Amino acid sequence: MPLRALPSIVAGVNSAYPDIVGVQVAEHGPDTRVVTVTGEVDALTAHQLSTVLTAQLDVARLVVVSLDGVQFLASAGLRVLFEVNELAARHDRHLWLVCNSPAATRTLETAGLWEHFTFADTVPDALNNSS
Repeated sequence: MPLRALPSIVAGVNSAYPDIVGVQVAEHGPDTRVVTVTGEVDALTAHQLSTVLTAQLDVARLVVVSLDGVQFLASAGLRVLFEVNELAARHDRHLWLVCNSPAATRTLETAGLWEHFTFADTVPDALNNSS
């Protein structure tokens, strides 16, 4: 997916469910993207998150996902994160999670998925440690 299409994808996520989820994408060099997720990732919003994350993996070798602003992470959101992580591994890409949200952390730990992801304490840590 060409980079020029990216703003419409992000705007679509924000405008479809403005009070539920927010997704912002920032470019950090030609091969790195930071995706900041806020709000609730549930059955209504998981597909949009999947679309954005998959699009980023198409154009970047490293995608850092900040879940710090996530207030609720449902099983649909967990599935998206797990599937996108598997996709990244299959295509020699890297997905790092930054998760200082108590709600998201609790969900990842309760589901037993914590050990399946690569985590960093902060976005700068992920960007510095992934190279």
